[in-house]
Amino acid sequence: MNKTSTLLLLLVTTLWGCSTAPRPTEAPAGSGRGGYYLDDGPGAHAPAHLDQIPDAVPKNEPLNRFANKPYTAFGKVYVPDVSGKPYRTRGMASWYGRRYDHQKTSSGELYDMYGMTAAHPTLPIPSYARVTNLANHKSVVVRINDRGPFRSNRVIDLSYTAAWKLGFVNKGSAEVEVERLFP
Repeated sequence: MNKTSTLLLLLVTTLWGCSTAPRPTEAPAGSGRGGYYLDDGPGAHAPAHLDQIPDAVPKNEPLNRFANKPYTAFGKVYVPDVSGKPYRTRGMASWYGRRYDHQKTSSGELYDMYGMTAAHPTLPIPSYARVTNLANHKSVVVRINDRGPFRSNRVIDLSYTAAWKLGFVNKGSAEVEVERLFP
């Protein structure tokens, strides 16, 4: 093998290695880190007054033409519900933080962990939902702008601020009720 071929092989191998990052694991129970991923969590410089960040306000918006088509994630097919029908369910909510901050969402917008947004597997993008923590009855209104969660035991992923306002940031997840809101 000549020098050029060796360098090319080394470059391809290096780039391939960068594209195959291992799947994150959740923090172990009792670690004091809550239920977020080991390489995720709250940002180093959270805004001083998270409680003053306003909830999302439902408004009429055109549906995203790309984010509302059927899709497959982890071998399961999801069909976004663009029917305009009411939606209400109960289940577990989680939150996602700095690992995804400023990354593109399914809507094409950049994720802001300090905004009032959420990821849902089938609610239309964009749409709005009231999320209520069933343990303390706190509620927030979020704008759905991303897809997920793709774990069978979760119904919605919330921004850091939404989870903070609902009182479960340190725990990592909470049982919630999710209700679609209309303008």
